[in-house]
Amino acid sequence: MSQVIETIDVDVPLTVAYNQWTQFESFPKFMDGVESVIQLDDTHNHWVTKVGGVTREFDTEITEQHPDARIAWHSIGGDTHHAGVVTFHRLAAKQTRLMIQIDWEPDGIVEMVGSAINADDRQVQSDAQQFKAFIEGGGEHTAGWRGNVNHSA
Repeated sequence: MSQVIETIDVDVPLTVAYNQWTQFESFPKFMDGVESVIQLDDTHNHWVTKVGGVTREFDTEITEQHPDARIAWHSIGGDTHHAGVVTFHRLAAKQTRLMIQIDWEPDGIVEMVGSAINADDRQVQSDAQQFKAFIEGGGEHTAGWRGNVNHSA
């Protein structure tokens, strides 16, 4: 199992950062390799990614979500196995820290080598920087879903 941890400070209020992060369908705008995300319902998303020439489709389930605080998920079905959590921390009225943790299982030699040379760390760091530019540059700043999801076994 590989693990990536990234922290990024964004110069927007906590609620703005959280709301934008819950707009999963906007992820292709700032995440390289994410072709599309379709929100199926409040807790399920369908992803299409293309990394290193390999296209994958998989679903994720949000296992925990608390407005302005935390979103956790894991993959379901398919051959992609990962889980993660993003926490949101108010630093000042217009500054928020996002802490991102992703645990994933590399599949095949290319992914194992990529993980071994920290390509996954660099990718998450790049995506976090692109989120910062997106959200601080005006982004969409759309209202997010503010419901709670409590951990389900």
